[in-house]
Amino acid sequence: MAMFNSILVVCAGNICRSPTGEYLLKDKLKDSKVKVSSAGLTALVGKGAEATATSIALTNNIDMSAHKGRQLSSALIAENDLILVMEQRHLTDLLGQYPQARGKTFLLGKWIDDTEIPDPYRQSHEAFDHVYQLIDKACSAWTKYL
Repeated sequence: MAMFNSILVVCAGNICRSPTGEYLLKDKLKDSKVKVSSAGLTALVGKGAEATATSIALTNNIDMSAHKGRQLSSALIAENDLILVMEQRHLTDLLGQYPQARGKTFLLGKWIDDTEIPDPYRQSHEAFDHVYQLIDKACSAWTKYL
């Protein structure tokens, strides 16, 4: 039924926002066959998800302990049907590097008034919590189209 078989969630470092988006979407789409993964434009390769992001997800029954940061590549662009980014700047950077991703790359916050999702890295627990809520809302909005 889904037009998309695979979704890639992208942020900068692939340790805060995109893993949160990846695991939230996986949870919301667990009854579908859609494959969800994540990557970073400037990834901290091999790093686990950031501690605060992990603990907030866990309090919401989302386990991100298996996450390892990975770098965005043209292979990843090619093998995913839909690419979701956090900020307008990511959209510009990604399409600059991978023009072939045009037409399948959108803001994660597209269906919540094109809301950008700010980077909580090295910020307060409140900042992370705010970002978690935004990502959750954005992922829920996307599920109507997946």
